[in-house]
Amino acid sequence: MGTPPPLASGPHGPDALRPLLDTVLDALHAGTTARGGPLPAGGPDTVTTRMTDAAGDLLPEHGDPDALRALVTALAHGAADPAHPLCTAHLHGPPLAVATAADLAASALNPSLDSWDQAPAASALEALVTRTLARVTGATDALVTTGGTESNQLATLLAREAHGPGLRLIHGANAHHSVPRATWLLGLPEPAVVPAPAGTLDPAALDEALTQIPGPHLVVATAGTTDAGLIDPLPEIADRCHAHGARLHIDAAYGAGLLFSNRHRPKLAGLEAAHTVTLDLHKLGWQPIAAGLLTVKNPDDLSALHHHTHYLNADDDTHAGIPDLLGRSPRTSRRPDILKIAATLKTLGRTGLGTLVDDVCTLAQELATLIHHHPRFELHAPPTISTVLFRPTHTTDDTVAALRRTLLTTGNAVLGRAHADGRLWLKATLLNPHTTPDDLATLLTLVERHTPR
Repeated sequence: MGTPPPLASGPHGPDALRPLLDTVLDALHAGTTARGGPLPAGGPDTVTTRMTDAAGDLLPEHGDPDALRALVTALAHGAADPAHPLCTAHLHGPPLAVATAADLAASALNPSLDSWDQAPAASALEALVTRTLARVTGATDALVTTGGTESNQLATLLAREAHGPGLRLIHGANAHHSVPRATWLLGLPEPAVVPAPAGTLDPAALDEALTQIPGPHLVVATAGTTDAGLIDPLPEIADRCHAHGARLHIDAAYGAGLLFSNRHRPKLAGLEAAHTVTLDLHKLGWQPIAAGLLTVKNPDDLSALHHHTHYLNADDDTHAGIPDLLGRSPRTSRRPDILKIAATLKTLGRTGLGTLVDDVCTLAQELATLIHHHPRFELHAPPTISTVLFRPTHTTDDTVAALRRTLLTTGNAVLGRAHADGRLWLKATLLNPHTTPDDLATLLTLVERHTPR
């Protein structure tokens, strides 16, 4: 019987990891250099062929000691790099080095937050961080989730348990797709959709819906839409909810990062009125995925998540003071995503994070100005957060779609797509604070170069 492979944790874990880290870092550098841009050139078939060649036989009879280097190199070569200034399609930000380093420690220690005896320190840290971030939104507690989708689903679940299966969800036409999907997953009636003619939920139409549709109601507003980064009129929506006795959830997966900024925090006035709020710190928090949270104003709502199983939270253990973690998530095994968040909050502080938010919002304003003054581009509207919609002038939607695909398959730039005002727009979501005005000019030059004349 041979010697088993080394482990990442334990007294010898650090020594086992050091040479492997060198291998990974060298492979990341080699793959990124080979890619040479924000996206691998050649399109899906080329990337698949290269990855298949690098992977080879993934379950060989005898192991390959070079597998780590080969696979990481190929993955980096074929990656969409959110740290590249021309990678701007999605709410998919470049992670901070400090957060990524903390994530390595989390992986090596491998706590599982389904029972205290698997995660003593991690569970204590999670309680500290969730309470801190809850206070930032005006809430009392928060749960860690995998992102905005799980947070929105969990908010709907808590509302259903508080108000019963007759709950009627009402959301704007601008809501994230996970909101109506949550009603399907939970067996609730199909939600009522309120018009969002200017890209944001119409409070007057909401008032009419609350008047006409029998309750109880859960209203979902959005602070940072996926398509354009718009923020619903939160104070007016909160007033309508209060008048009708409706529960309010605010999906601030994108926009909640503005709370760190003194300059942009006023855009989220009214957020404190929500019963629950979605945060997603892999957006304006620069965390490796996953880094979601759901803040909760009434801690009694969390009693709906209580679950008992004898081997994880036996009553006698709980009565003896062992914390019960099963009520902190509908999931069982959970990795300590809170460590990277805690390391980031403490390392950068509110001022450091606020500066990053200010920087990317300023970049969006600068890009919008360049587009506004460019004779061959049309700007949809000034940005609210860090998303800019634009398109070449005098082109069709088919041309806009084909232009985006050309930029993707050549590997030159990664732009998103969004429908607004009945037309298709290119979408630039700026989340990289290292992007420069010259990078923005380069992006527009590439778009212009590939636009048919």
